[in-house]
Amino acid sequence: MARKQIKAIGYSRTSSATNVQGDSETRQRVAIEAYAKRAGYELVDWFYDADVKGADPVTERPGFTAMLERIAGNGVRIVIVESPDRFARDLIVQLTGHDCLKGLGVALIAANAPEHFLEDTPTAVLIRQVLGAVAQFEKASLVAKLAGARARKKAQTGKCGGRLSMLERDPHIVKRAKELAREKHRSLREIAAELEIEGFVAKSGKPFAATVIAGMLEISWSDVERAIQR
Repeated sequence: MARKQIKAIGYSRTSSATNVQGDSETRQRVAIEAYAKRAGYELVDWFYDADVKGADPVTERPGFTAMLERIAGNGVRIVIVESPDRFARDLIVQLTGHDCLKGLGVALIAANAPEHFLEDTPTAVLIRQVLGAVAQFEKASLVAKLAGARARKKAQTGKCGGRLSMLERDPHIVKRAKELAREKHRSLREIAAELEIEGFVAKSGKPFAATVIAGMLEISWSDVERAIQR
């Protein structure tokens, strides 16, 4: 006689829009499903928090809140996540989130470390805190490194991130606009019209707006030459 499977809920979280568009949520589902199959759990529902930071309190997450409502009404007492830091990267949030579920009589299981949230010995509690602190430190270190890299790039180039300027996208158009302005006195709209004749137009296919032409003309010749040489 086959053993009756225990019902469980899968919970996943992605921390940024980039991850939402990538395969993070799919990877988490695969890991959770694989563990559930090995351990004899039947996944009866899924809840997903997209673009939610690991430091966001669990009670402020739409998916997690919906999961609590589902648990209150269906008697499921097992929640499976891919890993402790997918549940919450911040140590305090991780512990308070675990305690929240525990207080409701719900067991939280990490697929990659099944005993992580289940053991309550002093040693297990200490390990849980240390691992959570390490994950939090690694995240903070990465953020600091990226911030430092952005600051250095901005100091070197005057810009970091954001949309590319016309000079960065196509310095040859900027150069031609400045040449047209120097050849004879032309209005901004006349320069845009001349550029259109020569095949230089905006992404929309229409002539450049007067404000865009004005921005091109304010760029120094030395900056244009450097951009062309890159």
